Amino acid sequence: MAKIVECIPNFSEGRNQEVIEGLVSTAKSVAGVTLLDYSSDSSHNRSVFTLVGDQDAIQEVAFQLVKYACENIDMTKHEGEHPRMGATDVLPFVPIKDITTAECVEISKKVAERINKELDIPIFLYEESASRPSRKNLAKIRKGQFEGMAEKLLEEDWEPDYGERKVHPSAGVTAVGARMPLVAFNVNLDTDNLEIANKIAKIIRGSGGGYKYCKAIGVMLEDRQIAQVSMNMVNFEKCSLYRTFETIKFEAKRYGVRVIGSEIIGLAPAKALVDVAEYYLQVEDFDYGKQVLENHLLG
Repeated sequence: MAKIVECIPNFSEGRNQEVIEGLVSTAKSVAGVTLLDYSSDSSHNRSVFTLVGDQDAIQEVAFQLVKYACENIDMTKHEGEHPRMGATDVLPFVPIKDITTAECVEISKKVAERINKELDIPIFLYEESASRPSRKNLAKIRKGQFEGMAEKLLEEDWEPDYGERKVHPSAGVTAVGARMPLVAFNVNLDTDNLEIANKIAKIIRGSGGGYKYCKAIGVMLEDRQIAQVSMNMVNFEKCSLYRTFETIKFEAKRYGVRVIGSEIIGLAPAKALVDVAEYYLQVEDFDYGKQVLENHLLG
């Protein structure tokens, strides 16, 4: 059977519809790949695509997307709430069916090498592909963002895994790696005070002493004039969405702030959402494998 890989490239463009449509067309241009979902956010100025395909086709479409982004996104003109360091900011590969994480690591390295060789974009390997423990965390790699990368690449510990110590003048730097599925989960607050969102994010994220498998920052949604706690849940089985959601509600109360909504960016594993439903419905002795109809239909 074909080995199925998921790829979730993040692009530093969420406003220019012509460029976004070009990315969509590119994503659909390679046989053997299916574009499952894409979403764009003008405040973050970022687009997230979700594709699946066999291991050869997914490598080709990933490269073609990075190439299109390199040619059409200029980081010297980019502004947005989300941290970023490149036109294609991050390019993760996720094992889906009949393929291992180790095989996805090899895929990530092949694609990274090609991107650097043909497009001259410096590459950092991250997560399971990281060349050293200090590079597993994307936030550490991206610290300094595009504007600070030229100086960062000259530091002793920050030579790229592929490429020279110089930033691509318009496309910046890209992180490529293999990882397990994560959930991009954001919670909106009824305040325009970004400081409150930042304080809450610091409390709940692992690096701040909160939940080990939660990464969080505060961002401002300019189009709605509300603050948001933006999270990546890197292991939803060990840190459930409802747990961070309830903690954010609890912490927001001290500032007289309410949660007014939440959103999931891209696709999420069904179990992550079933776990939320099970918690809030207080379902007793629920068996995900046996009691979810789709699990029986899909075999």
